[in-house]
Amino acid sequence: MVEQSKSSNPVTGVPFVAFAPRSIVQHQIADWDIIRADNIEGVRHETFDYEFKASPGHLLIASERAERYDGETLVDGLPRSHVRAWNQRLTFVPAGTRFYGWQKPRALSRVTFLYFDPRSSLLQSELRFAETEFRPRLFFFDRDVWETALKLKAQVENSAQNQSAYVEALSIALAYELMRMNESVSPLVLRFHGGLPSWQRKKLAQYIDEHLAEDISLSSLAELAQLSPFHFSRAFKESFGMPPHRYLTSQRIERAKALLAERKLSVTEIGLDVGFSETSSFTSAFRKVTGETPTDYRRSLA
Repeated sequence: MVEQSKSSNPVTGVPFVAFAPRSIVQHQIADWDIIRADNIEGVRHETFDYEFKASPGHLLIASERAERYDGETLVDGLPRSHVRAWNQRLTFVPAGTRFYGWQKPRALSRVTFLYFDPRSSLLQSELRFAETEFRPRLFFFDRDVWETALKLKAQVENSAQNQSAYVEALSIALAYELMRMNESVSPLVLRFHGGLPSWQRKKLAQYIDEHLAEDISLSSLAELAQLSPFHFSRAFKESFGMPPHRYLTSQRIERAKALLAERKLSVTEIGLDVGFSETSSFTSAFRKVTGETPTDYRRSLA
């Protein structure tokens, strides 16, 4: 049985993407055995927030018209995006992943949200859909996924017709397409396996060099690179040959060695200058990297 709603509030109990203010969009909803579908139409050019909290189901978003003057979109595990237009693009949010953001719309949105129940018996018998570990993807295009999603959107609009068998076939076909897509290596994954691009490496190295005396957190570096902390740590290590914390320590020690050679500051002053709050921690870190204490290193230069 298909349930429809054209009000601005989703059907109670359905884990739809939440909008604030809620009246910024209108919904047209269908609830099928495998998929819940929600056709969204923007109704006002007004800044709004949206959020899909981590849930046991997957979410596929087909954006026919999506343009903004400003805003950002975030999916857990992916870099945040400030792209201004993503017409005819798809986004996939796996179960347990949060999707959220805000935007000042340039055009009234027209988007279809398709919510999958991976535990559906129709997806388990052959596909073992619930056992597949899906990767998140943001603003991509796949022709087969796109065309199948639009066919399901059309069924929401033509719900008066009794086409349950057709909807079931489309839902299963879309599940197959998502699994096929997930098995291919995305450009984003390739990018992470290849490390950070050169402009990001230069930007990070310069930032660290200019803030050695400060408490530089992993989250602040990840934010600078516009990556999640997890992906940032992996990409950073592949680019610099060591984890962020070890690289930061090595740069501090290199700066300390230069200052020790100048003989203008005491060992304690140099430790503070390169970001160590105590002389003991500076001495310990210096010995771990160089094999000798700062004082011994300075003596060896005489």
